[in-house]
Amino acid sequence: MDHYDLIIIGSGPAGRSAAIQAGKLKRRVLVIDRRDRLGGVSVHSGTIPSKTLRETVLNLSGWRERSFYGRSYRVKDEIEADDLKVRLHKTLDYEVDVLEHQFNRNHVDTLHGLAKFVGLNAVEVATEAGETVTVSADKFLISTGTKTFRPDTVPFNGRNILDSDEFLEMSRIPRSLVVIGAGVIGVEYATMFSALDVRVTLIEPRDTFLDFIDKTLVQEFTHQIRENGVDLRLGSAMADVIEGDGFVEVCLENGRRVRAEMLLFAAGRMGATDRLGLDAVGLETDHRGRIQVNRGTYQTDVPHIYAAGDVIGHPSLASTSLQQGRIAACHALDTPTLGESPWFPYGIYSVPEMSTCGMSEEELQKREIPYEVGIARFRETSRGHIMGLEHGMLKMLFSLKTRRVLGVQIVGEGATELIHIAQAVLNLKGTVDYFVQNTFNYPTLAEAYKIAGLDAFNRMPIPEEFKK
Repeated sequence: MDHYDLIIIGSGPAGRSAAIQAGKLKRRVLVIDRRDRLGGVSVHSGTIPSKTLRETVLNLSGWRERSFYGRSYRVKDEIEADDLKVRLHKTLDYEVDVLEHQFNRNHVDTLHGLAKFVGLNAVEVATEAGETVTVSADKFLISTGTKTFRPDTVPFNGRNILDSDEFLEMSRIPRSLVVIGAGVIGVEYATMFSALDVRVTLIEPRDTFLDFIDKTLVQEFTHQIRENGVDLRLGSAMADVIEGDGFVEVCLENGRRVRAEMLLFAAGRMGATDRLGLDAVGLETDHRGRIQVNRGTYQTDVPHIYAAGDVIGHPSLASTSLQQGRIAACHALDTPTLGESPWFPYGIYSVPEMSTCGMSEEELQKREIPYEVGIARFRETSRGHIMGLEHGMLKMLFSLKTRRVLGVQIVGEGATELIHIAQAVLNLKGTVDYFVQNTFNYPTLAEAYKIAGLDAFNRMPIPEEFKK
């Protein structure tokens, strides 16, 4: 039986960063992945594919140029499903190649198959060849990610009733689409296909959606996607799904019916832990298959077993998973390291993009923190005019007591890139004065920070030291 210092189950962002970190520490490390190619959900059916698909849609549809050349403008008149897949497969092949190179360079061993704990320090791996291999280790990291939630009430068929993993392999682009679930995944795909001029209905059983985002931002976003043609139906739970001849009909509990050529069910994901044999090591999961950990070290209730990434739940981001995996590996291998910054950016790659960092206005009100708001519209910037942006907003929240930045919310083109300026200022405990004093390149969308900073600054009390 081969023995390792660290065995990692899953090669997504958390497993990837943990393995590379362990390799750089000259430890013997093994990565086990159920797929025949490395990368996990992030590379094959999640983060990378969906963002690649978004970029392809915006390019081929001419979306970014329509404010200048009209709504009918397209780079390619007839966009087929295969057109979307060309860039997708090229990108995925590149990601896998880079990951394999990183593992080889850092002497990380790999094994493809289904891993199952058979003891506190041993796992059994069932390979595709039908063989069973048992390996042992001093420490383990579970980074198996999540899988799609597929309720029995939805008649998935792999053709026109799909989950979010199957959706990437669609054989054709539908003329109409129903998306059930207005979470991050549902919102991203609904708005992407709306940009392709597909008639999209987005259904969410709750009266609100994306509740972790500042309400002002969600209101701005809602207005934009409805203007773009998305039929957003909140407070409408699904009662039944009927498969017809060339169509799908969704029956809602309020009696209404929605018919479309294709249905995407994107209402939640489950931790991929059901086949790990966790009972053999005394670990339990919650109702969604997620594992509880110490958020500082990522240790589970069994000290030599760690878990990181989407399998531990919120925030379920590739970016935070990369950090978690690195920290878990260092702790497991008794190596001091820097922890995580208190504020991290949250990005939603919808059309338009949204990104936030820090606290929302609702959080400040709940905590009874006195604050001021600064807002900038992208159309107020010269760069916005050059790019033809009709929408887009940057909102900043500042403490009236300390003048520090408390939160930033952005909706619009480049939001997921622009947010990092706010992240840096937040983590360095910067104030509104930073945005007033500093010069931003002109013309840029980043200039919106200056506009929003001045907007708040002009309404805030003047500090005593300014008066001297």
